[in-house]
Order: sequence, then C-alpha cells, then structure tokens
Amino acid sequence: MPDTVPTSKDRLVFAAVLAAGESRRFGRSKQLETFDGKPLVRRAADLARDACGDRSVLVAGYESTAVAAATGDALQYLVVNDRFAEGIGGSIALAAKTLSHVADAMLLLFADQPLITPGHLQALIDTWSGADDEIVATAFSGTTGPPVLFPSGAFEALGKLSGEKGAKSVLRDPHFDVRTVPFEDAAIDIDTPADLENLQR
Repeated sequence: MPDTVPTSKDRLVFAAVLAAGESRRFGRSKQLETFDGKPLVRRAADLARDACGDRSVLVAGYESTAVAAATGDALQYLVVNDRFAEGIGGSIALAAKTLSHVADAMLLLFADQPLITPGHLQALIDTWSGADDEIVATAFSGTTGPPVLFPSGAFEALGKLSGEKGAKSVLRDPHFDVRTVPFEDAAIDIDTPADLENLQR
C-alpha cells in the first residue's frame, strides 16, 4: 500500500499557555489582571482547553502558585519555569521539551493576548497540513507571531531557546515552511496598565 500523508486531524496537538513572566513593565503579575470578568491567564487556559481539550499545558514561573490557581478548572497540566527571570526563551524551550515525547505539534499562546478567539486557534490547527516541517503562525500588523502552531520537527530548535529571545529565529529558519492565518486582533497585547485600561474602555 502507498504511504499516506498525515493530516492535522490524525496528529496530536497540545496547547501550551505561556504565563511565566515577571510583567516588569506592568509592575505586577499581569496574568492575574482581569479582563471581561476573567483573569488573563484563565482566558488563555480556557482557549487552550477549547482548542485541545485535556491536551493543554500551563507554563508558569513568577507567582506560579497564584497564576496556576487563577486558571481554576481550566488547568490541565502545569510546568514551572524556575528560571523565568532569564526571559521568555526558556519558557518556550521548557514547553517544547515537556511535550516532545507526546505531541505531534504545539499550539503556543500567550496569556497577554486577550482578544484571541477559539475560532482563530481552530483555524491555525485546521491550516496545518500535519507535516513536521510546517509552521502555522498568526499574521497581524505586517508581521507574524503568536499564537503559533509548531510541529514536532521544530521542537529541537525551540528547546534550545534561552534568554529574552522568543521563537522568531525558528519562524525564520529556512528549514521550515511557514503558513499564516490573518488575525489582526493578535496585535493587541497587554504590557502596561494603560494597555489594559484602554482595552477595557
């Protein structure tokens, strides 16, 4: 029989919510701030559960106990980045290493993008062909970024990230074919109290 090409429907996609940072520009843990009646981290955890069911992981760090508690019953698995102060790269690397033996792909989302919708996450999953060298990123404001679906073929590269550098280097790696799904509201993220106040108006 001829080999069949796997599709995204045949593969196990796990969601990984990044919520480990110190929120230095915000001045306190922004993951715990409320938007539209929910803590930001709970909103992201709910999105992860909607997209991937019980295949979801929270990467916490700063105030990890409070951040994990704020997810309520949406929390599935928790991993703690004890080196969160070194930057986001380590949290992405930890997520990739945690899922490397169980996931065919990782849907990476951040707790500070409150306008992401379940429909957009599903569109990212549906756009993925199932190939190990195909990344599906969000397109907004003339760039590409999170949420991003990374196939298992990218886990090794993601696992080497450290410091303040995110996954842009992997998105630019010519070994990967990057597809995009437009979603302009992904440009809205919460860095400062003013950002949150403006969004709530």
